[in-house]
Amino acid sequence: MSDKEKGPSQASQLVALARAGYDLVMSEDGRPYGVRRRGPNIALPLRGKAGLRAQLARQFTDASGGQVPSSSALTDAMAVLEGMAMATDPVPVHLRVAGGPDQIVLDLGTADGRCVIVTADGWSVHSRSPVLFRRSGAMSPMPEPAHSDGDGLAMLRGLVNMDDPTFHQLAAWLVAAWVPHIPHPVLTFKGEQGTGKSKTAQMVINLVDPSAATKRSQPRDVKTWATQAFNSWALCLDNVSTIAPWLSDTLCKAVTGDGIIDRALYTDDDVVVLSFRRVLAMTTIDAGALAGDLAERIFMLDLQLISEDQRRTEQELDQRFEADRPAILAALLDLLAKVLNRLPSIHLDRMPRMADFACVLAAVDAVQGWSTLETYIASANNVAADALEGDPFGSAVVAFIQQHGQWSGTAGQLLEQVPPPDGYHPKWPKDATRASGQLKRLAPILRSVGVMFDDTARSADHYRHRLISLKAPSDIGCKTASTASVASTTPSDLRNLVDAEGNASVHTASTQRPQGRLVDAVDADVDTTGPPVSTRSKASELPKHPVVDAVDAVDAGLQPISGDHLLCPHCDRPMDPALTAAGALTHPECHPSK
Repeated sequence: MSDKEKGPSQASQLVALARAGYDLVMSEDGRPYGVRRRGPNIALPLRGKAGLRAQLARQFTDASGGQVPSSSALTDAMAVLEGMAMATDPVPVHLRVAGGPDQIVLDLGTADGRCVIVTADGWSVHSRSPVLFRRSGAMSPMPEPAHSDGDGLAMLRGLVNMDDPTFHQLAAWLVAAWVPHIPHPVLTFKGEQGTGKSKTAQMVINLVDPSAATKRSQPRDVKTWATQAFNSWALCLDNVSTIAPWLSDTLCKAVTGDGIIDRALYTDDDVVVLSFRRVLAMTTIDAGALAGDLAERIFMLDLQLISEDQRRTEQELDQRFEADRPAILAALLDLLAKVLNRLPSIHLDRMPRMADFACVLAAVDAVQGWSTLETYIASANNVAADALEGDPFGSAVVAFIQQHGQWSGTAGQLLEQVPPPDGYHPKWPKDATRASGQLKRLAPILRSVGVMFDDTARSADHYRHRLISLKAPSDIGCKTASTASVASTTPSDLRNLVDAEGNASVHTASTQRPQGRLVDAVDADVDTTGPPVSTRSKASELPKHPVVDAVDAVDAGLQPISGDHLLCPHCDRPMDPALTAAGALTHPECHPSK
């Protein structure tokens, strides 16, 4: 029998079926999809064994009297259909929620493609979505919202273990979680064992984006995390104790929007792109485990211990939650519609971090008469302080600045001034480069506790060292430390000086290097007439000796310099404060290049 008598191949028949019943599109991240005509506005992926491939296999079997298409025919057909999709302009494909300031569309995840459309005038259920959604195996259907005789927010309040102000924050975060075009802080439930953190997080995720796996363990690498985040709108990391630096950075990027590129399977140069902005939650006991940049993106809710006479079984909570969920969803959607109506008139005098989210909180407060924005800002400062306590180097720097008022110099000099306790700490920066980077990451948290950080200045010499400036609020009556009075790259130049009026000034030297020789006989006499003084002694413990400022000028024709000063490492002569204030560490005439 000739090929013409055999008829079209299975692959050709599959392509014909697809072209007759589906529109082929390409998403903005380069993924091909098929959308059934006169059906739910759901994008079926061409790649993989699920999606359009499975649909075409079923239709082929139904149309051919039970004949099953071969795997090679399906593969050939998918390759042709993907090429046809690539010829179209990219279109946006959404996951669970879509929309903008005027309209939000919520995919219920049902097989018939129903959705909820929310506007400033209210919300309603529609049989077909106006925007294109995709589905994933991690998604579960959401019950259709429905009003009941009771108050849905009150029903939710009865399910969670928190006081009224905390519950108001939770309700505001839930409303914001359905606003897809803004970043959302990481909802973090904090409390000791027995406070119901995990159960509360499970209910919250099942309201925003139901899933069979609402609580996840920490991912082992970026690729694992990207796969999870790409397939869920809302995720919860349960029982977080410590967060690796890479995961902390990854969570920060997921809050504001992230994209991960990986090599496509069975190819050498083709890539796949996973782009997403997600709604995240986590449960933890210790907020100090959070890194500084992640701490700024935290929405912390403290839970109280549940007494034994008030504790309920999980089965009881689950049954009540499932019964109340439609009414709770309806109440949250009512609040979301009111927020959309109020948002255009919201203008904040001061914009905190996560400013778009703060505007949503302000709209919720205007509608409900709550104070969630004020509470959020105060809580953010507390979270920053907790995160600072978890960073020993940052805590030591804050203590140093609180003592001295202000300081300026290089990162290496700061390490000399703030040595690790007992000479070693595993979390202490090992060199100047790491110290500078760590301070840069801590800068927002330092500012939140009143320590200003700046590293834009450079030293005046040809080395162009980056200079770090740290300054505490002016109302703290502390001594001032600067490049003229702190350890330089040569700690042997440090001296304990006393000015002509007899006011003691102590400068902490590194415990890792011995102090070198003193400048002259006058200083030697000052140091030997009194009892030995530890480099860590307080100023009040030092003996006071009058010192003539002119002696410090040595005999090199310099003008007398009064007060604390740094010594030039090349000639051992005192540095002019004007030079050290500009960042110079040596005399111009003593520079090696001279």
